[in-house]
Amino acid sequence: MSKIVIIGAGDFPKKEYPRYLVRSADRIICCDSALRTWLRVMKPLFGRDRLPDVVIGDMDSLPKTLQKRFSDRIIHITEQDDNDQTKAMRYVMDHYPDATEIHFIGSTGKREDHTVGNMSLLMEYARIWEVTGLPAEGKPVVDMVTDYGTIFAVTESCSLPVGEGRRISIFTPDNSLRIKSKGLVWPTDDVVFDNWWKATLNRASEDTVTLELSHKSIALISLD
Repeated sequence: MSKIVIIGAGDFPKKEYPRYLVRSADRIICCDSALRTWLRVMKPLFGRDRLPDVVIGDMDSLPKTLQKRFSDRIIHITEQDDNDQTKAMRYVMDHYPDATEIHFIGSTGKREDHTVGNMSLLMEYARIWEVTGLPAEGKPVVDMVTDYGTIFAVTESCSLPVGEGRRISIFTPDNSLRIKSKGLVWPTDDVVFDNWWKATLNRASEDTVTLELSHKSIALISLD
């Protein structure tokens, strides 16, 4: 069993929880130019050099000097159908079958288009590999952790032990999906998911939030 973090080139977190996830990881994967961020933060995090196990991407934004210096751990993938985050995810799924947790760190911030795209890819990973933010036999738990919250995909009805008062937003690209809810201040039973904002800025009224999906689909949960 192993815990893996995939470091993106967005805002590296300052708060303790995401940094703890990084320190406790068994494997550290950097996406392309995130290596530059990693070289800056690794000593404050670990008190020593702790190089990434793999640096992966199309190498379009990593200086040639760093590519040469770390050539022993660079995996250069030139195809442009997937972004570097997805290339890293595919590498992890192919090479670390013992992974029990995969946490995306530094995947948000700096650019809104990258943030939205990277968050939505969690739903794509749920579609491709059947991995979500909830425990499932034989599958790693996959989420994105920032200074502001945790984001993960779900594909079916579930109960989330979030704690009363916690802020929660729900997104889905499936406008045929209906989600009945229990434990939310504003129930989602009548929400038509035809725009991103339709089930955002909600709050848990109970310790556990239950979501009943009308059919197997993909949805994104954001918790503060």
